[in-house]
Amino acid sequence: MCGIFGYVNYLVEKQRGEIIDNLIEGLSRLEYRGYDSAGLAIDGDVESEVDIFRAVGKVASLKAEIDQCAPERSTLFTNHVGIAHTRWATHGQPATVNCHPQSSGPQNEFVVVHNGIITNYKAIKILLEGKGFVFDSETDTECIAKLFKHVYDTNLANGHDPDLNELTKQVLFELEGSYGLLVKSVFYPNEVCATRKGSPLLIGVKSEKALKVDFVDVEFPTTDEQVSAKTLQNKRLGLLPVAQGDSGLRQSQSRAFLSEDGAPMPVEFFLSSDPSSVIQHTKKVMFLEDDDIAHIYDGEIHIHRAKRESGASATRSIQTLELELAQIMKGPYSHFMQKEIFEQPESTFNTMRGRIDFENSQITLGGVKSWLPTLRRSRRIIMIACGTSYHSCLATRSIFEELTEIPVAVELASDFLDRRPPVFRDDCCVFVSQSGETADSMLALNYCIERGAITLGIVNAVGSSISRLTHCGVHINAGPEIGVASTKAYTSQYIALVMVALSLSNDSISQTDRHREIVAGLQKIPEQIKTVLELDAPIKELCETVLKDQKSLLLLGRGYQHATALEGALKIKEISYMHSEGVLAGELKHGVLALVDEHLPIIAFATRDSLFPKTMSAISQVTARDGRPIIISNEGDSVWDNALANLQVPLTVDCLQGLLNVIPVQLISYWLAVGRDIDVDFPRNLAKSVTVE
Repeated sequence: MCGIFGYVNYLVEKQRGEIIDNLIEGLSRLEYRGYDSAGLAIDGDVESEVDIFRAVGKVASLKAEIDQCAPERSTLFTNHVGIAHTRWATHGQPATVNCHPQSSGPQNEFVVVHNGIITNYKAIKILLEGKGFVFDSETDTECIAKLFKHVYDTNLANGHDPDLNELTKQVLFELEGSYGLLVKSVFYPNEVCATRKGSPLLIGVKSEKALKVDFVDVEFPTTDEQVSAKTLQNKRLGLLPVAQGDSGLRQSQSRAFLSEDGAPMPVEFFLSSDPSSVIQHTKKVMFLEDDDIAHIYDGEIHIHRAKRESGASATRSIQTLELELAQIMKGPYSHFMQKEIFEQPESTFNTMRGRIDFENSQITLGGVKSWLPTLRRSRRIIMIACGTSYHSCLATRSIFEELTEIPVAVELASDFLDRRPPVFRDDCCVFVSQSGETADSMLALNYCIERGAITLGIVNAVGSSISRLTHCGVHINAGPEIGVASTKAYTSQYIALVMVALSLSNDSISQTDRHREIVAGLQKIPEQIKTVLELDAPIKELCETVLKDQKSLLLLGRGYQHATALEGALKIKEISYMHSEGVLAGELKHGVLALVDEHLPIIAFATRDSLFPKTMSAISQVTARDGRPIIISNEGDSVWDNALANLQVPLTVDCLQGLLNVIPVQLISYWLAVGRDIDVDFPRNLAKSVTVE
């Protein structure tokens, strides 16, 4: 949720109109993350002036607001910093005054865009109000902007003129919580500082000339500077300045941006919380780590740290993104969600590509391989996730227990944090997240690391926080998922978890036949998903007729299909706004049966596995009470004479059947939403990446 985008040009001539268009386009690429307002800040016509434009609603509303204000678009800049933001309300209702960027005051001396939550903002606000600052918004972000101004004034009053990096360090010492933020100031023209803690941030680099090296050096403070910074941290809100000697950091030069002849190199920088907004400009990106301060000025990036940590990396690599712009465009589809549902034959294959030797039934997971002996010694596996990722854990728990004979607990990250249960050094904690940035999962990860547990990440976003902080892990390689409702990430997570279970048990001779059966089943999955997708037309008709005006829906599943029922219910709730509930079929008679009548639609998963007879019994209880269920069964099954509809899917191995059974429910949720004229990709009140608690 929320999105940050910034643009810096150095010795590259850009008109103000082009800069505005770049910022607007960058924000539009972040719309899928979920937001309720947008804004941007650019330099005004006067040198010491910053113009801020903000609007509630979509990015299109912001563009209309800018067009109405009609800033001079032809003004030419060879060096300029613009920052922009899409906001998802956490402090204060969606309103223009609460939009980002937030400023330090009427003159906009310091301007900040911010993702995350500052947990001590109330204490900072009270202190700043005591210093005479007047607050206009209800946001925690305004406290950051005003804190910059207060610390800057305090330094000047003590005879010290800090650079923007120094100033940012001093401000960060006072902030508690999570943040990804950009700050620009009229006191530091054409400069920007970017920093993150628990919220993703990356920098794209575009230059006509090749960079001399593919990394940027990390600049650590000297011993004297670190002692001075520690003294500052022990004081309140910058009442004591940092050591007044010039740190010399402004005299250093970033090796990546050295030209052959020593002349300045024209370059453009794109700062963002998501690669999808950068890929159209450049594939060269650098991911910031927690507590990094990236100071961009004079066409260079300088990475600073507030203190020198033992074993800390001395460089940040400039990577080449494999993401293609076409992957994040809709193509022939009406919505991103529809596109992603139909991409699942390809995305599931990509999850397995290069990792499964189907001929010899062998699994090779490079990110886990060296840790397998340690993982096998675990006394307990704890799977921790949220939402759809939690359901993928539930769907694979049984096969983990069967193959590894290690007890498995599946935890919702928020509940796990509330309970703070005991975690031991011989536990393996598995964290599953599409974005790799989910706030509750991140906090749970830190909790488990502090207690010495081995951690394993299953994520889609390369370079995300969970992928970097876990000891080992697997990238699911599903490709970018733009729609808020997760579809292809679910099936790819499912397969990745099954592959981990197979890897953990590949030393078991007694499981050899079971391994071969599952691997053979995995090989067929992409083609079988293509077959299931042929149900699109009958499912659309079913939604337009039988389910069109329904208010509620039950989904019944048992064994492996319980997770499918829960995931299907979640999809229908979040996309179509219809009340839906996933029910364990064995619990039907313990209360849920009271809801059944001829009016309540029920979707039942009745594919062939060891629990098929028990599932048939549950469906018989439904039909005996005039219920007419929609049955999802295997091809050729014709035992459902009184079913409202029978959606048939191919038969596969029991532990993989959920991969096929979930596709019809994804399609049902999609067509229900379309039929109700709902914004499928951006359902109300929801966001793609939940980076706040």
